[in-house]
Amino acid sequence: MFTISVSQSPQELGQAAANRIALEINKAIKSKGYARIVLSTGASQFETIDALIKEDVDWSKVTMFHLDEYVALAETHIASFRKYLKERFVSKVNLKEAVFVNGEGNIKENIAYITKRLTEAPIDVGVIGIGENGHIAFNDPPADFNNKESYIVVNLDEKCKNQQVHEGWFKTVADVPDQAISMTVHQIMKSKVIVSSVPHAVKADAILKTLTSPVTNNVPATIMKTHPEWYLFIENASAEKAFPLK
Repeated sequence: MFTISVSQSPQELGQAAANRIALEINKAIKSKGYARIVLSTGASQFETIDALIKEDVDWSKVTMFHLDEYVALAETHIASFRKYLKERFVSKVNLKEAVFVNGEGNIKENIAYITKRLTEAPIDVGVIGIGENGHIAFNDPPADFNNKESYIVVNLDEKCKNQQVHEGWFKTVADVPDQAISMTVHQIMKSKVIVSSVPHAVKADAILKTLTSPVTNNVPATIMKTHPEWYLFIENASAEKAFPLK
């Protein structure tokens, strides 16, 4: 079952998505005393994260994980997702703990550590964006729907690399790392609730394909239509092809 919310602007979308995320976090805290969440990064998540840090949540009971990180990219680089989350989220709320994907050093050991920590208990809310090529995390098409690991090393396709350049994280496609550590599709789908914030016109084609295509690894985001509780937040620009304004 999935629910679609269409907002008038990215800011309105961000607030609506943040409301849902906070609601699910608070439900988990009320039920068991703590919550575990996964956060996406990238330009499409700016408004959602900005609104989320202002929500009424006892962050001291929340552990945050994140989806992916480039291989061999220093945390000081503007494109580092660890840097992104520390600056935009972790430094602004009183989290119980933040557990990061580390793409530097011994990748095998890093994956083993993040896997151990992630699988200690279920994820209550997965905040999962959708890329211009329909990817979720860095699972570019054709995505592996069958891998039962939690994190894997993946190769980035050209459309994915171009998105990173267009968003301003790298100067050229050649500067984008060839590989990243990514949460698998299987692990993403184990989240109790999935919330997707997908603003901006550059995502309109991906939204159209996600909603109209059958479930296929050539449009990885289509798998989320099979999740028991998926909330998709889009706005006028990203919805323009799936729900054209009259």
